Amino acid sequence: MKNSPFIHDDFLLESPAARELYHRYAADLPIIDYHCHLPPREIAEDIRWANLGSLWLGGDHYKWRAMRSAGIAERFCTGDATDWEKFEQYAAVMPKLLRNPLYHWSHLELARYFGVTDRLLNAESAVGIYDHCNELLARPDYSCRGLMKKFRVEVVCTTDDPVDSLEFHATIAADPSFGIQVRPTWRPDKALSIDKPDVFSSWLAALEQASGVSITSLPDLMEALQKRHDFFGSCGCLLSDRGVDTIWSDDCTETEAARIFAKARAGSAVTSDESVRYKSFLLHELAVMDAKAGWTMQIHYGALRSANSRMKQSVGADTGFDSIGDWPVASGMAKHLDRLDLCGSLPKTIIYNLNPRDNELVATMAGNFQDGVTPGKIQFGSGWWFLDQLDGMTRQIEALSQLGLLSQFVGMLTDSRSFLSYTRHEYFRRLLCNILGSDIERGRLPNDTALVGQMVSDVSYQNARRYFGFYK
Repeated sequence: MKNSPFIHDDFLLESPAARELYHRYAADLPIIDYHCHLPPREIAEDIRWANLGSLWLGGDHYKWRAMRSAGIAERFCTGDATDWEKFEQYAAVMPKLLRNPLYHWSHLELARYFGVTDRLLNAESAVGIYDHCNELLARPDYSCRGLMKKFRVEVVCTTDDPVDSLEFHATIAADPSFGIQVRPTWRPDKALSIDKPDVFSSWLAALEQASGVSITSLPDLMEALQKRHDFFGSCGCLLSDRGVDTIWSDDCTETEAARIFAKARAGSAVTSDESVRYKSFLLHELAVMDAKAGWTMQIHYGALRSANSRMKQSVGADTGFDSIGDWPVASGMAKHLDRLDLCGSLPKTIIYNLNPRDNELVATMAGNFQDGVTPGKIQFGSGWWFLDQLDGMTRQIEALSQLGLLSQFVGMLTDSRSFLSYTRHEYFRRLLCNILGSDIERGRLPNDTALVGQMVSDVSYQNARRYFGFYK
C-alpha cells in the first residue's frame, strides 16, 4: 500500500467482507439528504463558483476552527483575504490535520469531485490542485445542480424559517429539467426565543407579515404558526426541526403561556422560569401540529453556541465558536415524548444529541416510544456536528446496535451548507460496511453477505426512502 493513493477504492474498508458489502450493496445507491442547510436560492439559480477557495472556505466553520488552532490569522478565515490566499493558508495547514476529520473529508472531496488522487494537499501542491479544480469548476456540469446530479442525489430537505416565502422552492419545483426533489423543512426556533427580546420582537413582526395575522396574543401566535405550517405543507414540507439547548417539558397551561407571552409582547423581560415554561408549552404544541400533518419531527439539542463573546461581536454567530453543551435532558425528553404519546400526537421523531455521553440515553429513550406499527418510528439520529466523524459515527452505530435496531436506522445526512458534502454519505457507508464486515470476519455475524448486505442497503438508502414519504 506504500505507493497507493491515500483515497482509493477500498478506503476505510479493512477486510474482504467490508469491501464486498460496500461495493455490492452501498457504493452505487442514490442519496436522500433529508437534513441540510443548502440555500434554496443557490439551487434555483444554479450558481457556479469562480474558484475552489470560494467554494471550499466560504462559510465553513469546521475549516476556520482548524486554521485558528494552527495559528492562522482571522483575515484568512472570515476576513478580507482573497480566495486564493485563504485556500493557500488552508493547504499549508493540511499536514497538521492528521487524525482530524478534515483530513479525510478534504481529500475525499478532492478525489470524488475533482479526481485528485495522485497527491496530498499541502503548501507545495496547493497551486497545482487549485488550478486543476478551477478548470473543472468552469465546466457546465460543475454548477451546483450539476454536482447534485453527479452524486445521484434524489431528495434534499433544506432548513427554513416559518417566515420564509419558499419562493425558490417553488421555482425549483416548477422546473421540469431538474428532477431532484428540493423540499423545505419547518424550523420554528425563533418562536421559542422569548428570552431574547430583540430577536423575538423582530421575528414576530416578520411572522405577521408572512401570515397576515396581527399577533397581539398567544392565540394569534398559534393561528399565525398554523397558517405558515399549512403553507409549508402545501409546498412539499414533510419534516420539521428544532435546534434547542435541551428538551423543555415543564408544566404550563395555555392560560399561563398566554400570560407569559403577553408580558413579553408588552416589552417586559420574562424570568428564566417563565421562559422555560413558555418553551415547554410551545414545544408540545408545535409537535402536535407536526403529528396532525403527518410530518417527521427532528430535534437537535445540546449545542453551546457563541461561547466566545468577543469573536461573536467581531465576526458574528455561526463562525466556529460553538461547542458541546451538557444540560440535563433525560427527564425532559421522556416527559415531552410521553405527553405527546398520551394525547395520540407523537409524530415520527428523530433525536440528535451533540454530547456523546447521551448516546445510550437516546438509544434507550427511543425504545420507550416505538409503537409497533411504524418501523423505527422514534429514531436515534446520526452523528451530528462535532460527532459526524469516524469515531462519533462509530459510537452512534454501536449504541444503536446494542440498544435498538440498527436495521431500522434512516442513515446519514450532510447537515451542511456545501455542495461538496455529499461525500459524507460515502464516508458513512464505508464506515458502516467496515463495522459490519469486521463482525463477519470475526464470526460475530453470519458469513452471509446477502443477509448483511440487505441491512447495508436499507440503512444507506432504503429505510429513508420508506420512512419519510418523499415518493408518494
